[in-house]
Amino acid sequence: MMLSSLLLGIVLLRLLSGSIEIMAAFLIYRFNSLEYALKINALLASIGPLIFLGAMYLGLTGLTRKVDLHRMIYIYLGVALIFWGLRRSV
Repeated sequence: MMLSSLLLGIVLLRLLSGSIEIMAAFLIYRFNSLEYALKINALLASIGPLIFLGAMYLGLTGLTRKVDLHRMIYIYLGVALIFWGLRRSV
């Protein structure tokens, strides 16, 4: 089975994300401190959206060749709604 380069990029991003999560769990266990656990979780919270954006960018880039304009607009609106729903309330 041959993977396209875009699909391979998404797979590698998700493997990187999972590896970072596992390493963070080991660090939290190693430091055995609530303060360090919160710092590590804060770092993970900043890395997660970057991985999501990268995977979405690669996926949408691949879809632009296969999906008509109206459906792409709906997909981009859906992604925008995800970020709108995740925004912080002040």
